[in-house]
Amino acid sequence: MLFRATARHINFVINHKTAFHSQYLTCKATVGRVTHTPSAGPAYVPTSAARSGVAIPRHMATDKRPQFGNRTLDNPDDVFKHNAWDNVEWGPEQESEARQKVEQNASVKADREKAEQLVGAPNTYWDAFYDQHDNKFFKDRNWLFTEFPELGEPSDTSQPLPETPSEPYPGCQARRRVWEVGCGVGNTVFPLLETNSDPHLFVYGSDFSESAVKIVRQAPQYDPQRCHAFVMDVSDEQAEVPFPESSLDLIVLIFVLSALHPSRHEPTVRRLARFLRPGGMILFRDYGRYDMAQLRFKPGRCLEDNLYSRGDGTLVYFFTQEELRRIFTGAGLEEVQNLVDRRLQVNRGRQLKMYRVWNQCKYRKPLESPLAEEGR
Repeated sequence: MLFRATARHINFVINHKTAFHSQYLTCKATVGRVTHTPSAGPAYVPTSAARSGVAIPRHMATDKRPQFGNRTLDNPDDVFKHNAWDNVEWGPEQESEARQKVEQNASVKADREKAEQLVGAPNTYWDAFYDQHDNKFFKDRNWLFTEFPELGEPSDTSQPLPETPSEPYPGCQARRRVWEVGCGVGNTVFPLLETNSDPHLFVYGSDFSESAVKIVRQAPQYDPQRCHAFVMDVSDEQAEVPFPESSLDLIVLIFVLSALHPSRHEPTVRRLARFLRPGGMILFRDYGRYDMAQLRFKPGRCLEDNLYSRGDGTLVYFFTQEELRRIFTGAGLEEVQNLVDRRLQVNRGRQLKMYRVWNQCKYRKPLESPLAEEGR
């Protein structure tokens, strides 16, 4: 493919959510309007711990961030009373206007030769980025523990510790293993280790950027007994990992898949699924179709349908629920959650409205049947 992205793009998009939080404050154009019809029910079902069936650990109960879906706008006159509103329903007029904006910014495609040049050597841009900003640019993602309480679950102490394999690897004796793809400088890895104090938890973090991984390893919180950071291009199906297949309980995939060319979405998820143990899950959050970030692109940035190149050459794709369902179930995973988070964020000082659209999913690897085990 002409635009084969690499995992270098991963960390930028994962953390670009934070960057956009500050960038959108200067946005002068908004689309659509807010409608809410209680009798009809919300277009978005809130992602709460109760709905996921997982209890939030006692030590996490004081999380200041409210769960998505807890604040709805019943009276449009109250729109500027808070910074954000959940369950924002889009009417046909708003949907049509968003579609027109996308058609407009996609009318002029990016120059292929220039785009190939930008995405051909992403390590240059990312290493320079981390060399300049170190670990001071992005905020820790503590919100993950509200939306994905599975990250706070303890290991099953009723089970014996795993035996040391003939070829030991980092974390081989842990009862519970988590891998964050696109770890950047540790904005998820370190909060996870701090929040979940389970001594039998082991966390892996990978990133395309050698500079980012170096920063993680040099951080005072980095404990080789509890975590292991390594350089990896997740879009490379031959890339080596330090653990065997069917060994992970959770894979965290937050604003990662959108950084890859669409041709790499299905192969990447298929390979990730192989590393999950039966019953393990992928925790996913990423950009949704017609998100404000997509509507803000200028003509000339679109590479192909719903795929764009930022000014620094990184890619971003905007998903639909149906696409994600096809990608994950096509990898043999069972759907636990597939939600669209439509949110209105406002700048009360400047009286601006900003419409965000994110997808949040959980997909689980099926448990092996007893008959399949007996047949081995």
